[in-house]
Amino acid sequence: MSEWYEKSFGEDYLIVYKHRDFGGARREVERMIGWLSLPAGAKVLDLCCGMGRHSLALAEAGYEVTGIDLSEALLREARAQEGAERVTWVRSDMRELPLEGGFDAVVNLFTSFGYFEEDEEHLKVLREIRRMLKPGGKFIIDFLNPSYVIAHLVPHSNREDGDNLIDEKRRIEDGYVKKDIILTSKIDGTPRQYHERVKLYPLEKFRDLLAAAGLSLEAVHGSYEEDEYEAETSPRMIFVGKRP
Repeated sequence: MSEWYEKSFGEDYLIVYKHRDFGGARREVERMIGWLSLPAGAKVLDLCCGMGRHSLALAEAGYEVTGIDLSEALLREARAQEGAERVTWVRSDMRELPLEGGFDAVVNLFTSFGYFEEDEEHLKVLREIRRMLKPGGKFIIDFLNPSYVIAHLVPHSNREDGDNLIDEKRRIEDGYVKKDIILTSKIDGTPRQYHERVKLYPLEKFRDLLAAAGLSLEAVHGSYEEDEYEAETSPRMIFVGKRP
């Protein structure tokens, strides 16, 4: 049986999450460049690059970028964007990357982490991030803030997008935030159902995982607008650190 993420990040993902814009990605990349202290022409790996918004913004800023994702549908969308030829696109599972490493920085953005059931699987990802980095290379892992997610969870929402009705139900269960998504065609009434699941790692546990993977944590930011992380009010936990 295939895992949820093998099904959920297909063509319909582009409908559900089409509100994520390229202008926002450029602003976020500007902030990330400052956090990472990236030199001109640095080699950057965008791990779980999706439709390539941040990969393209990084390439636009003058960096040598590789974007990796498991979803062929999202990579196809990325390759169709203007400027896509400046990025090296690779299809791969994040736990076992077909690259030698040597990157100045690795970024893993918008909660592209926490997809697996076992901690050991998440450790594999972090160890691969370490392997990809040069000694002294920096990383950013942009993860959700569990306290904020729990406090602000919207159990149910629905909306229309073109020829589709989008119904989303969310819940906290067994240490995960889970989402059930149903897209229904307004043309023929055909429903397509998807599930998403992210493990709710609190700061202390995430810090332990990073240490176990041989990564050094230097800062935690609460969003791309603020520098200070506040446990109860920050929407994100954006980890910045390095390979010692």
